[in-house]
Amino acid sequence: MRTYETVTIVKPQLSDMEVAQFVTNVKELVAKNGGEVTSEEKLGRRKFTHDVNHVRDGFYLYLKFKAQPTFIKVWDETMKLNEKVLRSMVMLASEIKAKPAPVAK
Repeated sequence: MRTYETVTIVKPQLSDMEVAQFVTNVKELVAKNGGEVTSEEKLGRRKFTHDVNHVRDGFYLYLKFKAQPTFIKVWDETMKLNEKVLRSMVMLASEIKAKPAPVAK
């Protein structure tokens, strides 16, 4: 399994309860497909620099999860069909490995 990060923007008209339900549904989608959500962060409502589908702001969600590479296609199709989602982007998470400090001579 690989580690992925996703930022999803949902419509601003959704109530806090609807956003919480959306997050629960997304977590269930990941789990149902053999994945595991490792972290979740609600970044809140933010304004866009330009209109997206005639909307000027949205509610941002950040998820980090582990899943098989084949799941990403399922994720993209599900987000495209969900009427609550304005945009969604999945990236392969890269871990930064710290190099040891050089030894002073």
